[in-house]
Amino acid sequence: MTRGPARGRASPCVCNTLRMVTRVVTQLYDDALRPGGLRITQFSILASIARAGAANLRQLEDELAIDQTTLTRSLNRLERDRMIERVPHPDGRIKARTLTVKGRQALQVARPLWAQAQRRILDGLGTKAWADARRRLRHVQDVATTKRRREGA
Repeated sequence: MTRGPARGRASPCVCNTLRMVTRVVTQLYDDALRPGGLRITQFSILASIARAGAANLRQLEDELAIDQTTLTRSLNRLERDRMIERVPHPDGRIKARTLTVKGRQALQVARPLWAQAQRRILDGLGTKAWADARRRLRHVQDVATTKRRREGA
């Protein structure tokens, strides 16, 4: 635990600062979603699948910027909990998922809880500041993605 004048300050390390902010914001959303029985990671996956109607691994990886191992583990849990199910895809090699009735119901319960968390953040930050932060964060994401591709990661 940091003590003294450095306590509460952002680290000069970009990664560490982003991770600290992400952990705190994730906890806020997880707390808000808890009465509905979901975590923000599950909510995000379910919402993405709902928007697409059916989504495969690659689509979800791209939309959520999440690695395949973590995504697969989350999808397996949602499938085990009968929130999603596999559906046929024209290309038999692709594993598409869609929401089950239980998944749609969970998402319906969770949406207003998510909206409360979203309001808490936006009320504190302001919509204009959030729009600016989003633009800047997308730029950070683009820079990191471009650097990884150039370096062959």
